[in-house]
Order: sequence, then C-alpha cells, then structure tokens
Amino acid sequence: MKLGIPKETLTGESRVAITPEVAKSLINKGLEVLVEQGAGAGAHYDDGAYQDAGALLTDRASALACELVAKVRRPTAEDVAGMRDGAVLISLLEACGEDELVAAMQARDITMLALERIPRISRAQSMDVLSSQANIAGYRAVLEGVSHYGRFLPMMMTAAGSSKPARVVVLGVGVAGLQAIATARRLGAEVFAYDIRPETREQIESLGAKPIDLDIGESGSGEGGYARELSDEAKARQQQLLADELAKAHIIITTAQIPCRQAPQLVAPEVVERMREGSVIVDMAAGSGGNCPLSAPDEVVNAHGVLIVGHTNYPSLMATDASAFFARNIANLLGIMLDQGEEGGLQLKDLGEDEITAAARA
Repeated sequence: MKLGIPKETLTGESRVAITPEVAKSLINKGLEVLVEQGAGAGAHYDDGAYQDAGALLTDRASALACELVAKVRRPTAEDVAGMRDGAVLISLLEACGEDELVAAMQARDITMLALERIPRISRAQSMDVLSSQANIAGYRAVLEGVSHYGRFLPMMMTAAGSSKPARVVVLGVGVAGLQAIATARRLGAEVFAYDIRPETREQIESLGAKPIDLDIGESGSGEGGYARELSDEAKARQQQLLADELAKAHIIITTAQIPCRQAPQLVAPEVVERMREGSVIVDMAAGSGGNCPLSAPDEVVNAHGVLIVGHTNYPSLMATDASAFFARNIANLLGIMLDQGEEGGLQLKDLGEDEITAAARA
C-alpha cells in the first residue's frame, strides 16, 4: 500500500505532513512512502533525508495518485483531480457547511479523514493534530508578543536601575492559551488569564497565573471541551467587564475561536485606545475575524501606538517541530487504520468501525 506526501502549496505554509523519521517508521511497518520532491524543504527536511529513510522521491502527480494521501492543509481542486477514485485523504479539511471541494471528493468516492474532527477522547490524544499544533502556536505567539514589545518581561534589577515585570493577559484558555500562559510565566511576566468556561480556573492557577473572574450571567462551556458562543447580552457584559483589565495589560494574547464561526470580539477599539503606547496585542484569531476588530490577517497593525499582530499560521513559523508533531499524529492515526492482510501486505480496515476514524470522516 502506498502513502503519498505532496508538497504544501498554500502561501505561507512551510510544514510537511510526514517527516523522514516518521516515513522510516511507516516503511518498516510495510507502507511504501512516496514524497514529492522538495515537500519537506520549508521545514528543513531535505530530499536526501527522505531517501535515507527509504522513501521514494517522486513528482506531485505520483504522490497524489497513491491509495493514501496525507497533507497538512486542505487540497486544491487540482489536487483532487489528480487523486485516484476511492483513495483516502488525511488532512485538515477546513470545511464548514456546504463545500464544493468536499462534494467533488464524495463524488469520486474519496474517503476524507478531517483531522480537525478527531474526537477529544483519551484514545485519540496521540492523534490530535489540533492540540499538537495549538501547543506550538501558543508558545510562538508569546515570542511574537515579546519581540514586538521592546521591553523586558521579567523584573530586572541592574546597576542602572530596575524594571517591573510586564503584565500579560491571555484570553482563552484552551491548549494554545495554556501554553501561552506557561511560556509567559517562564519568561518572568506577571500573567492574568480569562476564559468563559469556569472549569479553566484551576488550570490557570496551576500554571502560576491569576484568573480574571467576571460574572457575565451564563457559562461558555460547550461540547467536547470547546467553548460555545455566548448570547449578545453576555458578549456585551463580557466586553464591559474586561475593558479595565485589558487596558492595564502590556501584552495581550487572544486565542478565543469557535469552530466555523466568526471569532468573538474581546478587545474593543476603545480598549486599544486606553492601552499604553508600545503595548502589544497578539490576535491569534485574526484569520477568523479577529478577537480585536482592528487586527488584520497576516499583518502587524499600529493602532494608537499599540501593535496588533495578526499572524494566521503560527505553527508554520516553527515548521520543523510542528511537522514532527503533525507527522507523529498521522502515524498514530494510521496505526488504527491499517492491518496486516492475509497475504502479508497491509490493508485498510473498515473506517466506520472505530469511533475515532468514524468521527473524522467528512
């Protein structure tokens, strides 16, 4: 059975779905791995490393024509046209509602395993791409904030004087938010955090940060550990109560997103005006509307002297490690998808029988 790894073509995407290390492991288990030439270059995995691992270097058409195809981001229409009927695609599908690309693949009997649909259960933790990549994103977001801030994060005492620790506020305490809290604390900042889900309070405190308590009249806890969308009244009260806390921040990291919805607005323009000049907002939701309406996707905006960072693909800024984590997630998923056939080769299991692959099917 052949697994094809095409090069990612989306602008700004440097990751690769399978690294040489993971390719070697999969080959040892009986898969034939075909890698498009240059697929790993953006993540600093050269073609020679794939060859040393036993993978076959090939062109894009051959990689897409395999029985199994693994990608980081959703395929293009041209990619789908190059795939074989009945193939299995493993990737972030990034589909919401009716989707022409999904319909085209369904018409070709292509089985789609959307990695964002992997359920958050114990068995699936090693396959959870969203969590592994969000962990990297939260770390990198803090580094972006620090690099634009222009001051120390920890308290510094020198012969030339001292500086107070920076006040960092993290909004949204999912995987990315928790890593952002931990990273900012390791760098010596005074960290505060807020989430609409009350169960996150203990997690915030366990990392040495201080929870921001707001009474907005309802809980934001949703299904599967995700936040749900608040009512308009609760959103308005949330913004009003948050304003004073945010205005005092030196760096704000916003991570609040709701799948297939516009990101909730948490940092109003009036709050930005009240922040000290030189402060930084890192809006991790800039690609889905932004937690701050002044942010712009993949731009750094200067608003009233406050820098608003709107990068939309933080894992790609750390492509080597992000690819390594992503590839291990894929390998673990393949482990429950494939079995030894009667004649010794690998064969695909019934993907509807396992709760993980059944939930991931689009």
